[in-house]
Amino acid sequence: MAHKNKTNYSPYKARQESRKKGLGGASLPSSGPQMGRHKKPELIYELNEANDRLADVFRNHDFTMVNHEQRMQLAHFYRLLMLNQEKENFTRLLKLRDIAIKHFIDSIIIMKYTKLQFPLLDVGTGPGFPGIPLKIMFPEEKILLGEGVQRRVEFLKHVRSEMKLKNLDILGRNINKYCVYPVNGAITRAVEDIGNTLGNVINCLQVGGRVYFMKGPGVDPEIIAAKKNWSEYYKLVEDVAYTLPNSPHERRLVVYEKIKNMPLPEEDEGEELLLEELSGEEKKRWAKY
Repeated sequence: MAHKNKTNYSPYKARQESRKKGLGGASLPSSGPQMGRHKKPELIYELNEANDRLADVFRNHDFTMVNHEQRMQLAHFYRLLMLNQEKENFTRLLKLRDIAIKHFIDSIIIMKYTKLQFPLLDVGTGPGFPGIPLKIMFPEEKILLGEGVQRRVEFLKHVRSEMKLKNLDILGRNINKYCVYPVNGAITRAVEDIGNTLGNVINCLQVGGRVYFMKGPGVDPEIIAAKKNWSEYYKLVEDVAYTLPNSPHERRLVVYEKIKNMPLPEEDEGEELLLEELSGEEKKRWAKY
């Protein structure tokens, strides 16, 4: 039987106060009601210094896939992301080294393990991962960023304008079975289950097109479920375990190829909605495919 605490001493409050104290017993400043939810960068490097620091990180992690021009663009993207983080909360990574490893290297290194097919749809891109780093690496290829959160969509449009990225379409909606524009590849770093994503891209991905899943090491249950539910339409063609260079971060790249079309939805309402959300310029670009 639990006994009531008849004193004013609270172990929980004591632990909280202990966490707030720094060296010498000084209290650390509180960030108010958003503490723990929206963290802002303490330091944002200028472009040239960000580029130099990225070069150091890439060199220390044996990452040689990026040239000087591409690295400068990544530095530019880093600055836009961190400046935006001052008012929005798009990433929990605030230090340049962490962004370089867990966002930039993590997004680009899959080029080492597979061949991407274009046009490429980034499903649930968030603030642009892996789509923006891949666009930097493939400036001439067509990439589409799919994102349903409007504030992220506005940020992506800002990035596209500021960095003058060409052949990059931004679709401000969640990708689902009503998305029917033809693409030859779809990629995602989102935490959504493999089976859900396969269903969401089924009507835009062409037969022979591939879906690239950038996952953690514990993805086997999702692969088993996908085989049970989607083997009529997809086959597993690649399953590569790897580690980000000179780091403990384990990854799995899982790739499916579409082998059969699924009957389209009975009505074209999803298509009409998609057309309404695309800009005039984007509609013209899509008309070529």
